Amino acid sequence: MGYRKLGRTSSQRKALLRDLATDLIVSERIETTEAKAKELRSVVEKMITLGKRGDLHARRQAAAFIRNEVADAEKGQNALQKLFSDIAPRYEERQGGYTRIMKVGPRRGDGAPMVIIELV
Repeated sequence: MGYRKLGRTSSQRKALLRDLATDLIVSERIETTEAKAKELRSVVEKMITLGKRGDLHARRQAAAFIRNEVADAEKGQNALQKLFSDIAPRYEERQGGYTRIMKVGPRRGDGAPMVIIELV
């Protein structure tokens, strides 16, 4: 088994991971279920690696995945600009492992294990 299906079709799954990845880049910390967070981790690590490469091809590859969402209104930054100008330079010395997953206990409605995933 290569990845978690998350109970969705492939297109729904891709849309979900794009939204979660964009949210994590914008807010640097989100709360979600454990299964989604573990899938999201690999996606976001790849995006940050593209950010560290920083060339035009890497920027276009990241732009094809990340949603065009406003990250910082006062700087006029979108999520892609934040990834390349703020987040990627932070991890210049680090070889992977850009995210941290912390368990916060079960969700009240259905008991799903919830976690906080954040950028280290």
